[in-house]
Amino acid sequence: MIEQRALRFAPLLLVLSVGAYAWTLGDPAGWQMIDLKVYWSLAPNLLTGELYSISMPFTADFPLPFTYPPFAAAVFLPLSALPWVAAKIVWQVLSLVCLWWLVRTALALVAARRGESFDGTWSRRALLWTALALWAEPVRKTLDFGQINLVLVAGVFAAMVAARQSVAGLGVGLGAGLKLTPAISALYFLATRRFAAAAWSVAGFALTVALGFLASPADSWRYWFELLGAAGRVGPVGSVINQSLRGALSRSLGHDVEMSWPWLLAVAVSVVLTALALRAAVRAADTLAAVVVVQLFGLLVSPISWSHHWLWVVPLVLWLVHDRRDAVLAVVWVVATGSDLITVLIDSQPSIWEIPRPWPLAALGWVYPALALLTLAVVPKLLRDRVAVHPG
Repeated sequence: MIEQRALRFAPLLLVLSVGAYAWTLGDPAGWQMIDLKVYWSLAPNLLTGELYSISMPFTADFPLPFTYPPFAAAVFLPLSALPWVAAKIVWQVLSLVCLWWLVRTALALVAARRGESFDGTWSRRALLWTALALWAEPVRKTLDFGQINLVLVAGVFAAMVAARQSVAGLGVGLGAGLKLTPAISALYFLATRRFAAAAWSVAGFALTVALGFLASPADSWRYWFELLGAAGRVGPVGSVINQSLRGALSRSLGHDVEMSWPWLLAVAVSVVLTALALRAAVRAADTLAAVVVVQLFGLLVSPISWSHHWLWVVPLVLWLVHDRRDAVLAVVWVVATGSDLITVLIDSQPSIWEIPRPWPLAALGWVYPALALLTLAVVPKLLRDRVAVHPG
């Protein structure tokens, strides 16, 4: 009954939520959107072969370089042609649309698993959840920074679950060409025996690399053979905004663990938990669970997973709530991402570069990776319980 009443006003709630968010932003001329400014201002350097030679002295912490492959710079060139204020508005609107699409894609999978069509009720649920997800920390940080995450995650998600293997593979390959992290999605293709999609993803990625060399051979050579893997160039590994295993371990041990034995041990644990969870999801033919498991694994083992990279929590919560998996775990994730704890920890850390910190701050800095490991651990049980309750 409560849900039905909320769904009646879902369009209005979304308008009010977006309006409140716009009100907090204020005048577009004052929007910082520092990451978007990197894309907008530095992408044209691809045309002069200086894409990775020029940084943007935009913050007091460190000059911001362009850290994505050359193909990404080519994609951003049309946006760079717009005036700065117009580019900010366009990117905000596009990101909000992609947030809705991310929610809609997840709910469509839930509806299909229930044997239901995506009707008006599910459409209103998508609007309602979009209004709520707008205030989650990963979403807000993505919008505030002008990050590529919402556009990338929504596109990669839609590609991964596409019926045609060529579309699925090419979509993931193009996403990996924009930013390397979506490459982990190929693990989903392998686990579900969509080998043609995996092959198409390699072809799509190779195409982006070729286009990058065509646009700027010098920048492409430098990126792929000199800069690739330089995590320190991307940002401070030990800052609390880095919610990967490497970031959490580094803050706990007081130094960058790099690929030493503590990190290797944590990765080994993640591999085991992911393998068990992914096997359970595939056996249960639960597409949404399998996608989320793969993406959580990618976030854990990546050298840097900024808190705004954790947008995959949105479809995870939708899976937990609407498939009636685990309300308690869903609430914990909502509190963790809705309380803006990461922002509090950022304000409490000595500096973004200083890795050692008091143990309470180091412990709280485990919030996303610890919850991800817990989620991977309980997924097999949740899926077994679901089969037991619904043997059909």
